[in-house]
Amino acid sequence: MDITMEATRLQDVSSRSRNKRVFDVIGAAAGLVVFAPVIVVIAGAILLDDGGPILFRQARIGKDRHLFDILKFRSMRDGAVTRVGRRLRATGLDELPQFLNILNGEMSAVGPRPLTEYDVRRLGWDAPRYDFRWRVRPGLTGLAQVNATTSTNRVSMMLDRRYIAEQCVSLDLALVAASFAVNVFGKARVRRFLRGR
Repeated sequence: MDITMEATRLQDVSSRSRNKRVFDVIGAAAGLVVFAPVIVVIAGAILLDDGGPILFRQARIGKDRHLFDILKFRSMRDGAVTRVGRRLRATGLDELPQFLNILNGEMSAVGPRPLTEYDVRRLGWDAPRYDFRWRVRPGLTGLAQVNATTSTNRVSMMLDRRYIAEQCVSLDLALVAASFAVNVFGKARVRRFLRGR
């Protein structure tokens, strides 16, 4: 009986994983199409602002603690945030290139925040008891990202644990919708709205 129940549980996990990957691929492809005009405008604005590279790459820890290069629109130059970068960060539009990370299978639309090795050491999350966090792909958005908990590592870890335990399509859709609202209205306004609920 226990073997049958475990086999059923593993089959459910595998099925959820496949469904999530389909959701990710369709969502990322649709995102690239919908945001294509915005992506072109942002790339042009970065070039006009300072003529530097359009994209920024940084090593992050992915599923099973494998490293990958996350893609973002560059928002800094010589250690300072650029004029274009300020607007990109306020709306989260600097993260649009991560649709490519999703299509490559390095990220998911929704999941725990993708961290650097330095972040993991700083937060003290390099111990084996935190391995659950790296059993799923990191997300373009997630509970911690939407709730802006970067400075409170205990709350962020609690939200990551909750998401991993409860992940489902309806929760993913709600978090994607909240992230889209951030792109349109800005992080500060959406987070004020969410805190007021």
